[in-house]
Amino acid sequence: MTDSADLNNLPQATAKPKKKMRFSVVWIIPVVAALVGLGIAIQQILSQGPTITIIFKKAEGVEAGKTLVKYKDVNIGRVETVELSKDYTKVVVTAKINKSAAGLVVEDAKFWVEQPRVTLSGVSGIGTLLSGNHIGLELGKSTKARRQFVGLEAPPAIAIDQPGRQFVLQADNIGSVGIGSPLYYRRLNVGRVIGYDLAKDGRSIDIKVFVNAPYDKHVTPQTRFWHASGIDFSLGANGLSVQTQSVVSMLVGGISFEIFSSVPDATPAAEDAVFKLYGNYAAAAKEPDTIVTDYVLFFQESLRGLSVGAPVTYLGLPVGEVTRVGLEYNPKTEGLRPRVDVSIYQNRFMAHLMKSATTEQITRSEPERRAFVQRLVDLGLRAQLRSGNLVTGQLYVALERFPNAPKVKLDWTHPPYAIPVMPGSLQDLETKVNGILAKVEKIPLDAIGEEAKKTLITINSTMKAADRTLTSVNGEIVPEVKTTVQDLRKAIATAERVLVSTDNTLVGKEAPAQQELRVALQEMARAARAISELAEYLERHPDALIRGKAQEVPK
Repeated sequence: MTDSADLNNLPQATAKPKKKMRFSVVWIIPVVAALVGLGIAIQQILSQGPTITIIFKKAEGVEAGKTLVKYKDVNIGRVETVELSKDYTKVVVTAKINKSAAGLVVEDAKFWVEQPRVTLSGVSGIGTLLSGNHIGLELGKSTKARRQFVGLEAPPAIAIDQPGRQFVLQADNIGSVGIGSPLYYRRLNVGRVIGYDLAKDGRSIDIKVFVNAPYDKHVTPQTRFWHASGIDFSLGANGLSVQTQSVVSMLVGGISFEIFSSVPDATPAAEDAVFKLYGNYAAAAKEPDTIVTDYVLFFQESLRGLSVGAPVTYLGLPVGEVTRVGLEYNPKTEGLRPRVDVSIYQNRFMAHLMKSATTEQITRSEPERRAFVQRLVDLGLRAQLRSGNLVTGQLYVALERFPNAPKVKLDWTHPPYAIPVMPGSLQDLETKVNGILAKVEKIPLDAIGEEAKKTLITINSTMKAADRTLTSVNGEIVPEVKTTVQDLRKAIATAERVLVSTDNTLVGKEAPAQQELRVALQEMARAARAISELAEYLERHPDALIRGKAQEVPK
């Protein structure tokens, strides 16, 4: 009981409601500060542009926190970090772009490290010598944003907003052309080379050129391009040819273009149209030939001086050119024979032969053209090597008619077709000279000399006998006979002098007048016989010098 009473006398706890905590003024300052900081952070985030990553092969002069990103020489960002890639082969540059320039960072934008450069087209980046290198930007045409790029090694050759058009030139080799080489139209600089690469087939070079507006309108489907070096010097069968361009092209090379058609097409060529790049002006200006037939010539003489590109002429007019010079195995003789391949421009050749021919007649069918050429060969058409330049010894192929040439049937079954040939003028002259020398060697010069000596000895004996006869005659000699004898003595003296030099001049191996000597000796022999007969007659009739010769009485 006592325990229960004690428990009842204990104080009882009563629950009181919790008092609400009052907001202290002290907390206002940190709350406001936090809100301000948050606002500043949000504003900073909203005011910043995108962060981009650019991967370069090398980043010369690029420094974190210092190098700027520029567009049209206006600062649009700054480099934040410069690091190596994971494989240590490239440089990864992170840059912060201003929000105002965020629209420039699109999918086809291009970045590069701007620094001083000296190229064929000029000097660029001079300002970086003072301000330091910076990263350049070229705006693309896309509207899709992008944050990672691969940087260029050099600035783009042309700006994306530069007026003009690009074209592609196909060439056998690059020649002296490089990126930045000038492009000329009528010797006016109207563009430049912006790039080149090996063609997909590996057999040619694709050269990209840019023609500035408004000159790009002069590039039509009929335009022809050619290598324009400073001095194009050539000396061949056609003679001396010199073509010059500007001093700049002399130093750095270049490309020229022009329209050679008499009826030009005013329609501009399409963007990225493909043109052939000729080696020189002469090749570009050459008249186009639509019908070309290949022929082969088998000469039997030296081809020294004949080169690829030598002209083929008919009556002095160009109708083709030499395409190959070499040797070929001849199964008939089991030896090698000279072979010359030529291309004949059939339309030009037939136009020269048919002055009044129409276009339809010139572009007749292949069987008709073959029949036409066969008729010309039947009339004596032959190919002949001729000298085109005496200084250099250059040769060319001439198609001429030789009426006395034997008829030849052309073989039209296996192209290229063989045209019969004639020996060249030099070879023909050599053959004739060799024939003359062979005949001269057959002349018995030694026997002729001995015969001449014997004849002169006989003449001397005859003259001595005549002197003795005339001395024994009494009275005065008829003046006419005396004069005749004196002239005869002079002739004998001259003959003796000729005999002395006969061995050196007339009897030598290279004597030019053996036939004349033989005729002269025969005349002298007849004169000697006449003198001998006169002397014998005077011995029998000495009075004939006074009375004259008695008239013979027929028996």
